[in-house]
Amino acid sequence: MRIGVGQLNMIVGDLPGNRDKIISAIRTAKDKGVELLVLPELVLLGYPSRDLLHRRGFLEAAGHEFHKIVGATEGIGLVMGHVVVAGKREGNRVDPSAAAFGGDVFLHNAAFLIADGEIIGYQGKKSVPSFDVFEEERYFTPAEQVAVHTWQGLRLGLSVCEDLWCEGGVIAAQAEAGVDLLVNVSASPYFRGKPALRRRLARRWAALAGAPIVYANLVGGQDELVFDGGSFALRPDGAFLLSAPAFEEGVYVFDTAAPPIPPPLEDGLAEVHRAITLGIRDYIEKNGLKGALVGISGGVDSAVVTALACQALGKGRVLGAFLPGPYTSRESEDGARALAEALGIRLLEIPIGELYESLARLLSSCVPIEGVVAENLQARIRGLVLMTLSNATGHVVLCPGNKSEIAMGYNTLYGDTVGALAPIGDLLKTEVYELGKYINEQAGETVIPDSTLSRPPSAELRPDQRDDQDLPPYELLDPLISALIVENQPWDELASRFGERLSREVVRRLTRSEYKRRQLPIVIKVSPKAFGMGRRWPLTCGYER
Repeated sequence: MRIGVGQLNMIVGDLPGNRDKIISAIRTAKDKGVELLVLPELVLLGYPSRDLLHRRGFLEAAGHEFHKIVGATEGIGLVMGHVVVAGKREGNRVDPSAAAFGGDVFLHNAAFLIADGEIIGYQGKKSVPSFDVFEEERYFTPAEQVAVHTWQGLRLGLSVCEDLWCEGGVIAAQAEAGVDLLVNVSASPYFRGKPALRRRLARRWAALAGAPIVYANLVGGQDELVFDGGSFALRPDGAFLLSAPAFEEGVYVFDTAAPPIPPPLEDGLAEVHRAITLGIRDYIEKNGLKGALVGISGGVDSAVVTALACQALGKGRVLGAFLPGPYTSRESEDGARALAEALGIRLLEIPIGELYESLARLLSSCVPIEGVVAENLQARIRGLVLMTLSNATGHVVLCPGNKSEIAMGYNTLYGDTVGALAPIGDLLKTEVYELGKYINEQAGETVIPDSTLSRPPSAELRPDQRDDQDLPPYELLDPLISALIVENQPWDELASRFGERLSREVVRRLTRSEYKRRQLPIVIKVSPKAFGMGRRWPLTCGYER
């Protein structure tokens, strides 16, 4: 059988636009002689749709577009993810926060089998995730029934995303019943190492069922999430029949009788680089924004963010702003200019010294302007200037904060935290340096100045300041942050591994800076646990272990 996988980049809620893209994929598949086209999870609605699913009229509008897609399947089979309105239930009809917002409707997240203008059947998602960035239990009811659908003499086992990851459940039941083909439709957001995990799971299911498996994933950026695509098809022996490119939209075709192809190459840093650039590009493009503005300090964080923005958008849509203050070094000045020249972007140079002196003089009649107060005043002036430039140019500010500094609260609210998107907010400081070196290696030339990558990091808000005067060395701090946030190691293990004193300091600073993170720009997720929607911590919290 000739099978196609439509790895599509959708916009959440753009029902007419998404419909057109789906119908275009169907036409492309027909032109390529495809008999069965597989599209991702909730591909018409976009994922995650969140509370759009509770917006009155949204599902009705989606149903109207869905039937247009069904009508476009003459001469081809289609598997696609869509929502099922399974019925009404007795919900809370008194509390206005529930009664008007979908509390009385059963919804299933499902994979549909459609052919020749008719719906043959669907399989609802049984494993409904509500961990990390997933909140499907808020919207969907788990399916109770497991089905095997017959089409053109073939027994097809359909499943949706999380059912691939769970023991037992849908795929195990289908394998036991006997299938000729397994199909999983997914909207699986990226983190480093996840593509290999998916392939390992799929290989196991294919072997258990004794049948090929087709995996179709979304691609593209959606707010803080990036979907990497990486769709594939495996034979029962685990050999690849299809390996679609990661982070690229398209309709990819294979034949089940064809010889196997080599497995995809794995490069974690390259994946992270592509994920972040795609996240930047789609955030700007899908929201109709003009371009990006980065405050370039001469340090590694802003240099990496600027380089990523240029790779995502092109140099003509990126503006740099160098805002030297009283303690900005000559090395930073040279680094900022060298970066802008290497990237070919316009660099606005606006010294903030006079603004700082004027404000400090004005405020000092009321409160002392010294120490951290003076430091934060400089950062907030820079934030004010950046947002003013953003208003004037239509370029959205990208925040250069990294995961290490964000975890420790080593930033200034309304200062270096301004902006709409934090591209490297899920990268530890040591990982930012790795990515900076990778960018230079891939470019084959010095884009980020060597001095920027080699000199000690500093906020330059006081004389001779270095980060390691205010924070533990990143070589010690970063593994601790990863153990605490990503691995969720308990206190005893942290204290044993990193020492009680350092562990206590880091946990205390992490807990007490939560209020800052609640006000941060959204962070592009590239690790199993990023700051943002996947980590919901109380602001007022007495537990510091």
